[in-house]
Amino acid sequence: MAQALFEKLKEYKDSMLPMHMPGHKRNLALSGPGGYLEALCADCDITEIAGFDNLAEPEGLLLSLKKRAAALWHSEEAYPLVNGSTCGILAGIFATVPYGGSVLVARNCHKSVYHGLQLVNARVTYLMPEQERTTGIYGGITAESVEAALNKAPDAGLVIVTSPTYEGVLSDMEGICKVAHTYGVPVLVDSAHGAHLGFGSFAKSAIECGADIVVQSLHKTMPCLTQTAMLHRSGNLVCGEEIQSAINMFQTSSPSYLLLASIDGCIGLLEERGEELFCAWQEALDLFYAEAADLKYLSVMKAEQMSGLPGGTAKGEQKEPVSRENSKIVLCTAGTNLTGPELMQRLRSEYRIELEMAAEQYAVAMTGMGDTKESLLRFARALKKIDETCSKVSMKEIRCPALPVARLSMGEAMHAERVELRLTDAIGRVVAEHLWAYPPGIPVVVAGEEISEELAAYLSEKRKQGVELHRKNGMCKGELLINVVVDL
Repeated sequence: MAQALFEKLKEYKDSMLPMHMPGHKRNLALSGPGGYLEALCADCDITEIAGFDNLAEPEGLLLSLKKRAAALWHSEEAYPLVNGSTCGILAGIFATVPYGGSVLVARNCHKSVYHGLQLVNARVTYLMPEQERTTGIYGGITAESVEAALNKAPDAGLVIVTSPTYEGVLSDMEGICKVAHTYGVPVLVDSAHGAHLGFGSFAKSAIECGADIVVQSLHKTMPCLTQTAMLHRSGNLVCGEEIQSAINMFQTSSPSYLLLASIDGCIGLLEERGEELFCAWQEALDLFYAEAADLKYLSVMKAEQMSGLPGGTAKGEQKEPVSRENSKIVLCTAGTNLTGPELMQRLRSEYRIELEMAAEQYAVAMTGMGDTKESLLRFARALKKIDETCSKVSMKEIRCPALPVARLSMGEAMHAERVELRLTDAIGRVVAEHLWAYPPGIPVVVAGEEISEELAAYLSEKRKQGVELHRKNGMCKGELLINVVVDL
């Protein structure tokens, strides 16, 4: 096995006088004993210098890293990313969609997808997953819906789907890829939450299902530092040179070698101990689900609770229940006296447990390879303690608004003259920015769409329930304001 990048960095740090970036010059004494430079291993923080390759044009150790990642995840080419999955999403769209091109997009995609579509001023046809009635969680995208959309938009040049979602919902990626490829259309999958898929007993990855571009956040579930990700390319519908060129456009030209070393280390760990570690992770999950099975008021959502939604493989006239992967623990508060944000707050303040996200009637706990039986047992027991204090209330359904009517393209709306109005005064107007709940970062209304009374009421209710809404300039605080297009 090749020398690990981190070991090479440690070996190099005392051997050369650095008359180059970065400005700390590997001088740990600057921040004092135990200071931030020492704690953050700044003595291993280098730039692209002789012997350490060039991420934009890899020929040596970074090319080897790429090949090892491709072999591990079974893709044809793998591209390490140090600007997160966002960089990969932007690059994937920019490399495949001509300016003004037509794209099929799952409506529940992350805001980074919408930013990419905005950059190329794409013409968008939405793939609409249904939503579970008590939580509002989106189901999966079906192959049938993709085929129907391709028939209506025959000039579509790309299909974009998120699988798994923040809540672990999996779309029928094998069916979707088969349909799209019949039409000669590539498939881009935002699998930021799915770097672990395809390993151990977890579900098949989008790569294995035939997707052309798959973007994964390594840091979300794998033993890798925050901001690390991977873009995978397979098949002959997407040009590798165009992908690399687009990545070079969106990714920093001064990549952190500490981040690259964590990617290299993660790959090495999976190569050597992957089977053992995935087995341990699954055993810890099984223990959690068994321990939490007897909750009386709160509930841990299972796939069958979403069985009324489409999202599986067709079997005659029937469809299989929505498929979910169980590393995402979805805690349902519907029918209890707690909201999702309230549950999140209680776990934080009473048990020192921080969840990933909360929505009106559910919350999400993300697990990863670093979780243990002990940590997940602690979590389950905290939930049981809170459950003992809960009471039953009438079950409320989440009534999601209809898809807003698009009056302009995203690009047109974003560049139009605008004025900021209160939400109540913006009804009937066309928005000039995206507005989303974060996390998970899915836009509720997209630039170019019209705000209806129903949508305005929905947004107001979300805020009352403690759900954070974000817009172009950050989180919405105080009165809800939004930019709208002038004189349309």
